[in-house]
Amino acid sequence: MPSFQTRLKITGLKPGNPPEAVMAAAVEALETRHHVESNQLGIAGGVPQLNLRFLVEPTGYNVENQQARESAAMMRDAVERVALTGSLMVLRRKRGRWAPV
Repeated sequence: MPSFQTRLKITGLKPGNPPEAVMAAAVEALETRHHVESNQLGIAGGVPQLNLRFLVEPTGYNVENQQARESAAMMRDAVERVALTGSLMVLRRKRGRWAPV
């Protein structure tokens, strides 16, 4: 199965939401469509960043990429209910490396 990764920068919390609600929203949204292999919070350039890795059912290269982009956008929408977001990247695992989709 093709493996993808999202990287979403988090620039702040919306009032009344605990920090753990951010990752919970991201994982919950992605799990509606895909198997989430891992999730972690990192710091990139001093800004918190969600990193989620997930699998897409094999169908065809371009279709898989489109599904991954759509799912990442859906995940971002879910996160934006509890937090302010920055840039979003979607990457695909190719020959042991992560490449932008």
